[in-house]
Amino acid sequence: MNKSLISTLSAIATAFFVAVVSYAPVASAADTKTWALAEFGEPLYKEGIDHFPYANPDAPRGGSIVLGAFGSFDSLNSYILKGEWPRSIGLTGDSLMSGSDDELSSAYASIAEFAEYPEDKSWIKFTLRKEARFNDGTPVTAADFEFAFKTIREHGRPFLQSFYEEIESLEVLSDHQIKYNFTTTGSMKPLLLAAGMSPASAKYWADKDISKTYLTPAPTVGPYYISKVDAGRSITYQRVEDYWGKDLPINKGLNNFDTIRYDYYRDLEVMLEAFKAGDIDFRSENSSKRWATAYKIDQVDDGEIILDTPADNTPRGIQAFFMNMRRSPFDDQRVRLAFENLYDFETTRRTILYDQYERINSYFPNSDYGVEGKPKADELEVLEPYRDQLPAELFTEAYISPVTDGSGRNRKQVREAIRLFKEAGWNFENGKLMKDGKQLTVEILLRQPDGQRVNAVFVQNMKKAGIDASFRVVDSAQYQVRVDDFDFDIIIVFLNFFPPPGAELRSYYGSAAADERGSANMGGIKNPVVDELIEKIVSAESLEQLKVYSRSLDRVLLWNNYVIPQFYNKIHRLAYWNRFGKPGTQPKYSTGFPGSWWLDTTLDSKLTLDR
Repeated sequence: MNKSLISTLSAIATAFFVAVVSYAPVASAADTKTWALAEFGEPLYKEGIDHFPYANPDAPRGGSIVLGAFGSFDSLNSYILKGEWPRSIGLTGDSLMSGSDDELSSAYASIAEFAEYPEDKSWIKFTLRKEARFNDGTPVTAADFEFAFKTIREHGRPFLQSFYEEIESLEVLSDHQIKYNFTTTGSMKPLLLAAGMSPASAKYWADKDISKTYLTPAPTVGPYYISKVDAGRSITYQRVEDYWGKDLPINKGLNNFDTIRYDYYRDLEVMLEAFKAGDIDFRSENSSKRWATAYKIDQVDDGEIILDTPADNTPRGIQAFFMNMRRSPFDDQRVRLAFENLYDFETTRRTILYDQYERINSYFPNSDYGVEGKPKADELEVLEPYRDQLPAELFTEAYISPVTDGSGRNRKQVREAIRLFKEAGWNFENGKLMKDGKQLTVEILLRQPDGQRVNAVFVQNMKKAGIDASFRVVDSAQYQVRVDDFDFDIIIVFLNFFPPPGAELRSYYGSAAADERGSANMGGIKNPVVDELIEKIVSAESLEQLKVYSRSLDRVLLWNNYVIPQFYNKIHRLAYWNRFGKPGTQPKYSTGFPGSWWLDTTLDSKLTLDR
């Protein structure tokens, strides 16, 4: 299981269909007993390793760091749809098995000492470590996983629920053994998803309602616990001094800071200035303008602030404008393609993005799961049965979003957009795009003001085409409610990608999720071909087969113009005060921060900051 998914599932915790029995079944000789799982092939690391190579087991521990977060939070309950929870809460989590930052699809023993599963992969059984404990000292038992599972099935957000659809039942075999039974056979994906589950203290929640928001920290099982909450302003995590898992090979050399505090900001520029003033220790910069212009300061020249651009090897989910197809005019593909013609990426990159980004032409960019060029023979074989339901061009051409010369004079694309609008019943009259006596009005909903500058060219081009286009910036809590309610015209979405893709695609693009409040199918995609290809991906018997299915799905999604693809960056843009140490070997799929870094007291003492 890739580290990002394991961390995500730990952060949002885990868990119904519960059958309790009082005995453990006798294992078959054909059953596999292991400390590590891999969806395809073998795990990278063998049993007996002392630590991951990107961790320093001799790293000094101690010190405090402060990080910045945008927006706000009003709940610590990451299970439910209601409320906004801090995304950093994953620091408090641990799971049955945990991934490494060098792999995309493996998991290693953590709360579980080992796992057992049969040849047909119809179930998996975990034996829990007796030493595993919550930060309040109570032991972790199978009942805590049972409770977490039931919570997800009964109260979990739709996207969270989608990960565990293949779990048919859960059996508590003893205090320290738990078994998950699956609706599938022959696939490792459900086993790895079960391995990523985190417990919730059944004892603590026995007289409380976990279906509600809350701000009093519940017991946690990870290396950090929440020591202080200032709702909407800051949250502080304290390292668990006697963390039960600190000496496991997967944890040695990690989690070195005593405290990690996240301060929340509602203004991105204010957050940047806080970093420059030394109030924030580390930034991952997401603005090309800020990266190009805002770090030309003495502290960088003097070496007090380090700027670094390591390669970002992580497979990406799509970043795009999502048009709400539940409402007119976006239910018309011609209209969606017209809007795509109005998005002038080349001019945006030149004038606003400082030539720092690449255009996305895939739902799975920066990975082996997305398309490249014209369809290959194996993809055509998969797509041929659906020929009469798909655009003819899909079978012969590569999908490329409309391209301009970057001059800003994109008359050709605007004319094509107006032609498509007219074909869909919209007429250009006196500079306005009209239908039934009303001008086409479109609002781009944003939660960060930066989006206005980055997408100004797009709005200008919409106005050229006669559209009454505007931005609407709302706070993060209101934004989440409107998105959950599908109350928007266009939003900008970055979808997390959990390679290899699997059951989460149902929530992203499946018809059943299109009208389910809070699902990740934000555009409202309803396409039977998409549904069938997702099921082929979920049930793929080999990695190569899965890649063929995912590329086929990619082509179907692209050629239906459900979204307007934006851009991505192949590097991380890191800025941090020069007070940290880090291992010489860095993980392949992560920056390593804060997990494997530590406070270097010698470097820290040289800084001129008043800390």
